[in-house]
Amino acid sequence: MFEELKERFMMEPVLVTSDLDKEMRVEVNILNFVIDRVLSMKYEDEKWKPVTYISKSLNEAGRNYKFTIKRCWQLLDV
Repeated sequence: MFEELKERFMMEPVLVTSDLDKEMRVEVNILNFVIDRVLSMKYEDEKWKPVTYISKSLNEAGRNYKFTIKRCWQLLDV
């Protein structure tokens, strides 16, 4: 299964080139140990495709924060 996933990732580009005339959105995933953000763009086929991806590991103190504090931190840390 790993080899199949590896092949699929190598067949097509994972990230696409941005086009500022297209609709975009930021998706955020907050876990206990990391905050992930993905900037996606809507293509002609109406599918959202990733333009860029940012991931930030939380230090020991950050892992202890409540979810609402992590959410505020994510909003300020762009």
